[in-house]
Amino acid sequence: MGASSSHPGESPITSLPGRNHPHLRIHAVNIFVRDQERSLRFYLGQLGFELAFDARLQSGKRWVAVSPPDGSAVLTLVVPDPGSEECKLIGRPTPVVFVTEDVPAKYREWSKRGVRFRHTPRLRRVKFEHTAPAQGAAAPRSDSRQTPIWGGVFTRFEDIDRNSFALVSFDEVTRELEARRRAIAEKLEADRRAAQELEIAKRVQAHLFPQTLPSLATLDYSGVCIQAREVGGDYYDFLPRGHSRLGLLIGDVSGKGIAAALLMANLQAILRSHTAIAEDQPERLLRSVNHFFCQNTAEGAYATLFVAVYDDLVRRLRYANCGHLPALLLRAGGNIERLSSTATVLGLFDEWECAFEEQQLSPGDTLMLYTDGVTESFNPAGEEFGEDRLVETLRRHRDLPSQALLAAIVDEVQRFSAGDQRDDITLIVGKCTS
Repeated sequence: MGASSSHPGESPITSLPGRNHPHLRIHAVNIFVRDQERSLRFYLGQLGFELAFDARLQSGKRWVAVSPPDGSAVLTLVVPDPGSEECKLIGRPTPVVFVTEDVPAKYREWSKRGVRFRHTPRLRRVKFEHTAPAQGAAAPRSDSRQTPIWGGVFTRFEDIDRNSFALVSFDEVTRELEARRRAIAEKLEADRRAAQELEIAKRVQAHLFPQTLPSLATLDYSGVCIQAREVGGDYYDFLPRGHSRLGLLIGDVSGKGIAAALLMANLQAILRSHTAIAEDQPERLLRSVNHFFCQNTAEGAYATLFVAVYDDLVRRLRYANCGHLPALLLRAGGNIERLSSTATVLGLFDEWECAFEEQQLSPGDTLMLYTDGVTESFNPAGEEFGEDRLVETLRRHRDLPSQALLAAIVDEVQRFSAGDQRDDITLIVGKCTS
């Protein structure tokens, strides 16, 4: 049941309960009464309304209002000053129109509670009469002089002070408004559920990243992923390989959002499940990963991946770069080496080969793996953070422990982009120690 300040011949105003809706709604309509307490008992007891608010103003006057159960209208019950113009409105027809789906049913319900009606519900049709066109204006297309604009079952009821209100059924206009109201309500509920599901997905994905770091004697390492959306397609992992070896992996799945997150989870599952079958043959591992990725993803989906195996006993790094951004190896003396691609991306070609290369690390060397969300962050002027700024940042903070070094780099990237993060930011840092 809704409320309006329009005439039955006009389109009644309906609105959704709640807040933050992109349309206007009536806050309250004043109904002038002789006794607030007596009127309150009528509206609550006989009409089944609810108390909207009941407060005492600083002036000492009581401010009380009632509302239909759906909360779509508020009637403020006002006792006017004696002799005022508002006193003359008590017992008069009000401009309020209540809309209900079944006028006869509401008529029977309220009649049993003692509510007075002016007449039994009847069908009423209000028409708009065309006026003569102005001189020189085009004549109306229709020959009819009257156009129906409202029609439905109609009656009027009175409160305890004989203020009368219209009670009408849905006509075509109000049916359309009600359908729109319900559609908006359904969309809001769907959006709420989607947001809730995305939040759950975000928590699930966060637990896919490494929760513990295997201890190494000669490598201080850390990783981080800061998602641009609730979920994303960036991936990093640390996989123990036995015999004092550790796998460091970072990747970027094509696409964004839920689709990319599902592909990322698929890639991670394949990598983790196949690690054991290629303990000493990492090339075989990546060929298997590529094959399974091809078979289990949509056509055109792919992933870039950097895989490195660090031997803690001899400080040796073997790596394969599958179409990923070059890793940065900052030597203790300050020189930068780029570990570029040794294979194409995963998932596009079933016939696929890769090559591993080696780097010998020394105390003081720092290895950095990253995704394009770092270098392709833009500032408000449209400038890219880029590899040069990343190298400069790495050099400036190289003396920090790995976790603090990651935090410093992320902070600089986020300050550069002024908080406008468009892609996932994922990094791995490994500092070779003595």
